[in-house]
Amino acid sequence: MLKKLLGGLAAVILVLVGVIATRPAAFTYQRSATLPVSADVAFALVNDFHRWNEWSPWDNLDPNQKRTFTGAESGTGASYAWAGNDQVGEGRMTIEESKPNERVTIKLEFLKPWTATNTTTFAFKPVEGGTEVVWAMSGTNDFMGKAMCLVMDMDAMIGKDFEKGLASMKTAAEAEAKKRAEAEATRVAAEKAAAEKAAAEAAAAAAPAEGGTAVAAPTP
Repeated sequence: MLKKLLGGLAAVILVLVGVIATRPAAFTYQRSATLPVSADVAFALVNDFHRWNEWSPWDNLDPNQKRTFTGAESGTGASYAWAGNDQVGEGRMTIEESKPNERVTIKLEFLKPWTATNTTTFAFKPVEGGTEVVWAMSGTNDFMGKAMCLVMDMDAMIGKDFEKGLASMKTAAEAEAKKRAEAEATRVAAEKAAAEKAAAEAAAAAAPAEGGTAVAAPTP
């Protein structure tokens, strides 16, 4: 009886292994949102790792996590590494391609609690009402990754984080757009005031020559 049970269990395991092995290895998870700002505002929030704390859905999971910035200040060559608790783990991101206001491609390396290397992309496209941002992550699952996908809806799990991040990015982008608009209004007002002052000073300097009192010639 035990021999039959073990044989049946072995058969089930073999079938399960076969099912897992034949599942697609490649994956892509993505979400999109329309931000009511120009593309340059949204692009700046992604192209500079120093600004990810304004919108990243994972940045506040561990307030004590260690962050390290290396390479370029922003854009191609910029790198960001993190190490924290079990919720954030340890990993590194490096911008491999940066097309201003169009696209950012990132090499995403997970080091702990598991190892994996994926590609993350952010695409920016002007649309009615602002800028459409498409956030995607793609890669290839190994055997364990395929097995996890059988019992977990990875698209739903990762997609939920992407949606949360895009919502926070929208808030950060709106705040940045407002800040830029206020700075521009201040600049224009300062230029106008300077121009008016210069005009007033020029008028004051010209007034004595144009409006001076004529001196009568003496009577012979």
